[in-house]
Amino acid sequence: MSSAPDRTHDPRLRSWVETANVPGVDFPIQNLPLGVFRRGVEETPRLGVAIGDRVLDLAGAADAGLLSGPATVGGLDQALRAPLLNPLLELGRPAWSALRRSVSRLLAIGEGPRPAPGLLPLAADVELTLPMAIGDYTDFYASIHHATHVGRMFRPEQPLMPNYKYVPVGYHGRASSVVVAGTPVRRPRGQVKDEAAPAPVVEATRFLDYECEVGVVIGPGNPLGEPIPIGRAADHIFGFCLLNDWSARDIQKWEYQPLGPFLAKSFATTISPWIVTADALAPFRAPALRRPDGDPPPLPYLLDPGDQALGGVDLRLEVYLMTERMRREDLAPHRLSGARFLDMYWTPAQLVAHHASNGCNLRPGDLLASGTVSGPDELSLGCLLERTQRGTRPIMLPTGETRRFLEDGDEVILRGACILEGRVPIGFGECRGRIVS
Repeated sequence: MSSAPDRTHDPRLRSWVETANVPGVDFPIQNLPLGVFRRGVEETPRLGVAIGDRVLDLAGAADAGLLSGPATVGGLDQALRAPLLNPLLELGRPAWSALRRSVSRLLAIGEGPRPAPGLLPLAADVELTLPMAIGDYTDFYASIHHATHVGRMFRPEQPLMPNYKYVPVGYHGRASSVVVAGTPVRRPRGQVKDEAAPAPVVEATRFLDYECEVGVVIGPGNPLGEPIPIGRAADHIFGFCLLNDWSARDIQKWEYQPLGPFLAKSFATTISPWIVTADALAPFRAPALRRPDGDPPPLPYLLDPGDQALGGVDLRLEVYLMTERMRREDLAPHRLSGARFLDMYWTPAQLVAHHASNGCNLRPGDLLASGTVSGPDELSLGCLLERTQRGTRPIMLPTGETRRFLEDGDEVILRGACILEGRVPIGFGECRGRIVS
């Protein structure tokens, strides 16, 4: 997925940005995620790197001559001045790695000058925007636990379809409604049909749900008609973000036969604003999920020894809920579940290789979603459809409120972190979205 850990991952490395050294901070110097920000609605968006509670303005640092190393990499100096990550994504891993090393040197204690210009507080006056132009968005179904739990609700005799263990199942989503965290999510209307009703009606969804997922951001693409070999698929992955694939379950139930998700999914998908690079995750790579005895091995175009050995990412995910009442009473968000990305049946590289296997051309900034990340037990289920058993087992909240599905005013918060003994933990920030009527 990336080169081996190097000096930028050294646990002893400290930054002169003091908040980056606080234990448990999402953005220590070992992380250095990229995003896009602006300081006012009139200002053109700019590329930034999160460090502690600050953001480093990459164009400002480059203009001040503080990133001399990357200036020698073709196209990188110009890409840093773009209003979106796409030109940088197109350059590939040599440019990404050169930028990471340069920013690490700049921000490390004792390494370089401290740039007063270009370092801004991540406060109310800094607006984080959608980090890339997303040309295409594809949502997969890569968690076998999620697929089994959901399948058991509707097909108890055959939870998994016959193709599941052979092919990474997915569908093409709607890129235009992907929004950055913090954007309100309007409760959608659509056709719903109760089982006893003679015909459907159009109304606001009553079964609004979240899905805790991981987004994969594509770097360099592939020409139309040319597949991406599994052994090189990781080179096309720039990084990862948190992703909430909002779902209207009652609309979905009525409309999805026979072609799959449509309006029940396309009204909003929320992503976290910071993209954690594949390079940053080098110390947290892990073996792919060991398939149970009797399961078929991946077909040859999805099987690579390197990907099987280190294609997984040891990322821990959590889901929290904040209701209007909890907000009024100044209570902390309630933790609903926690899961591990290592439990996915298919690796990120397998998703990329399969997507391009028919010659489909991926492009810089394309977004692939993992599908709901769920584990084997009740407290590791990544959506309310699973947690409440289709709404039949409501969740009790600390306020005495219950939830079968989401209500207006509810805010869903996804958090993620990579934690490994002997390494500095790195976080993904938060992926927040509040429901409005």
